Amino acid sequence: MRVNIAGVELRSPVIAASGTFGYGIEFEEIVSLERIGAFVTKGLSREPMAGNAAPRIIETAAGMINAIGLQNMGVRPFIAEKLPKLRKLAGAVVIANVFGFTIEDCLEVIGALNDAEGIAMYELNASCPNTSHGGMVFGTDPALLHELTVRCKAAAKRPLMVKLSPNVTNIGQMAKVAEDGGADAVSLVNTFVSLAIDVKTRKPKIANVTGGLSGPAIKPIAVRMVHEVSRAVKIPVVGMGGIVRAEDAVEFMLAGATAVQVGTASYADPRAVENIANGLKRWCASHGLAQAASLTGGMLL
Repeated sequence: MRVNIAGVELRSPVIAASGTFGYGIEFEEIVSLERIGAFVTKGLSREPMAGNAAPRIIETAAGMINAIGLQNMGVRPFIAEKLPKLRKLAGAVVIANVFGFTIEDCLEVIGALNDAEGIAMYELNASCPNTSHGGMVFGTDPALLHELTVRCKAAAKRPLMVKLSPNVTNIGQMAKVAEDGGADAVSLVNTFVSLAIDVKTRKPKIANVTGGLSGPAIKPIAVRMVHEVSRAVKIPVVGMGGIVRAEDAVEFMLAGATAVQVGTASYADPRAVENIANGLKRWCASHGLAQAASLTGGMLL
């Protein structure tokens, strides 16, 4: 079941996605962390953030919309309070999700994490608006994404994985931009910008008006994007978007993913990540596969 992403070996291709697994500590009595590949922390910012007003999560047909607003405790409290506990968990592979509203914000977060022990790699969230450029989202502008990746890679003492925004015309092009900027891997897809309206009140159901759509509803689009990206870059691709069972993970890997992340499914079942990892192992055994990695890019055309 072992796979390798930018020199980081994972026991399984199944990873718990950022924003759905807390800081990892919250799941230690629920999930056997040594049975999953890794987990990605909530996004870490330079300063603590309270997030958006409620309501900020709603259920939709085959999915959910969220506008949490990147609520988090901040990078330094994470290092002081959470990371020492994570280091004590045998088998836990920690991927730190990093974000900021300027490139300097991201560099400060990475700089703080560089000196902390117990982190395997960074996942850089490119779906944030760059406030110094009029709110343009890093991941939707090739020049901005390239600059962000180049500077963060130069600052990072660990492998850097760039999490791409799916709200673009050509996801393969954006992945190539990240690769050219020095990214060691890319992950996709993040949520799709969406809107739900209460027809009785005629008001948006989310206080922030729009939010990010995730869950099974987006899976076919996510699989297509992973396929496109895997053909555009040579670095490892980590796929996500609507994975709820082992066969979903297989589908992403056949499309070109080296590993997958499970997010929304954890809201319905806190043990979803472990269950899917165990299910993938059984699926490989029942289909005579000696190595899960052999699935990657195995789609027949």
